[in-house]
Amino acid sequence: GERVPLIDATVPNGGPGGGVSAHNWPRDEDGFPHRRAARVILFDEEDRVLLVRGHDADNPERSWWFTVGGGIEDGESARQCASRELLEETGIHLEPELLIGPIAYRRAVFDFETVLARQDEEIFYARTHCKELSDTCWTEEEQRVIDEYRWWDIDDFEAQSRDCEFYPTRLVELLRICLAGWDGTTLVIE
Repeated sequence: GERVPLIDATVPNGGPGGGVSAHNWPRDEDGFPHRRAARVILFDEEDRVLLVRGHDADNPERSWWFTVGGGIEDGESARQCASRELLEETGIHLEPELLIGPIAYRRAVFDFETVLARQDEEIFYARTHCKELSDTCWTEEEQRVIDEYRWWDIDDFEAQSRDCEFYPTRLVELLRICLAGWDGTTLVIE
């Protein structure tokens, strides 16, 4: 894949769950930090997918690849959130109605910054012609834990995915579904 240089020396968007510290998320009935989120699988005109690699601030040796996205704010739909997060994390503006899906729903349980957290995600996809990425809207936490963005050829990512951690774990399957032409079925995944 093509590595995209960062504008800043630092990088964005936290663990398997996203950017804002799980320490600050609302607690669910079981006492876990728990939030709703939206993610975007973004393709360019060459069918490459934009993925982000980040690490756990408490365990810098552990890193993983994931899609752009984050927590849904009060009064915001999942589609609006996905559009906003795409703009904040990449500088790419796509109107919410240009996002396709949700193609998947994911209920994730993960550890990040020594906290076990839950996140319910709606995953959309879209295409862009824009290749210029910007980190000017990254949060302080995103600046601490994001390592790189990369436009991946799907076959290259699939070959390398055997040796790296990525989320969702069915990402390659979702990428292929998007490129084959989504049939309108929202998959439920972990």
